Amino acid sequence: MTEGLFILTIIFVAYVVYVAVNERKATPKSAVPKTESETPKVVADQAKPEAPVKNDKPTTIKPATIKKTTPSQNTVKKGLRDPKTGEVATVYSNYRFTKRWIKDALVAEGLLDKVYKNTELDAAIEATIKDAIVKLEAIDKYKP
Repeated sequence: MTEGLFILTIIFVAYVVYVAVNERKATPKSAVPKTESETPKVVADQAKPEAPVKNDKPTTIKPATIKKTTPSQNTVKKGLRDPKTGEVATVYSNYRFTKRWIKDALVAEGLLDKVYKNTELDAAIEATIKDAIVKLEAIDKYKP
């Protein structure tokens, strides 16, 4: 019986704390009225705008020329394109998370001996893989 009363008391205290915290959050700081003594009065000198200078000649506005650039000419697409499916992979810096077709392409092009498992990777093999990926990017067949 005392255990049940203890649990109900804990639940009641948690509810009271929850309501108290939510009431504090419900009144934002901007809703609290400010008194006049708290807000400093700022008097700014406003300068009168000068009268525009009158010219006898009417001014002509030249239309702006708009440069049209094609995105294929100016941007260099980075990534590798799968020649079989046309899929473009842009993230392949980590060999562990590289897509399977990129790993197979490295082996098919003769840049790597085999597809390495994650447990076989060490610093020397990762350096070799990075060099092979750079060479694979240079092959026209895999350019996007």
